[in-house]
Amino acid sequence: MWKAIIRWSLFCLVGLTGCVSAPPLPKANLSEPGWTVQQGQAVWHRSKSGAQGPAEIAGDLTLATRADGSAFVQFSKALPLVIAQTTPTAWQIESPVQNVRFARHGKPFARIIWFQLIDALAGKPLAKGWQWKNSDTNWHLENPSSGEYLEGYLTQ
Repeated sequence: MWKAIIRWSLFCLVGLTGCVSAPPLPKANLSEPGWTVQQGQAVWHRSKSGAQGPAEIAGDLTLATRADGSAFVQFSKALPLVIAQTTPTAWQIESPVQNVRFARHGKPFARIIWFQLIDALAGKPLAKGWQWKNSDTNWHLENPSSGEYLEGYLTQ
């Protein structure tokens, strides 16, 4: 059932766009010098208009950033469900369990929660419509108009 959720979410977020594809980004090697890696757990609540299946998925979250602006986020539950990656000039989002990948040049689409999480945790401004709350114990990222949210915590 969660496979259908991921497929539908990726299709809705990216699949209906007419952007020109970019070549896949190279796999991030988080053991290379320069990466700051954080790990934790999160609950992803899909959009109100999402597909059938459970509205929430709890899983493990890995976030890694570099000084050059590159970032990597992975949400997994036994297997990676979503992997989002950015470089200063391109972005990519994929669902390995569905064998689906979208890569584009430029800035990521503002409606994709995983890229908003990267910006929120870096202290950057969020796209219009997104709300961020952060405390000593956890954080909460939400798009009230769609009902999609992600909440969790990360440790270093």
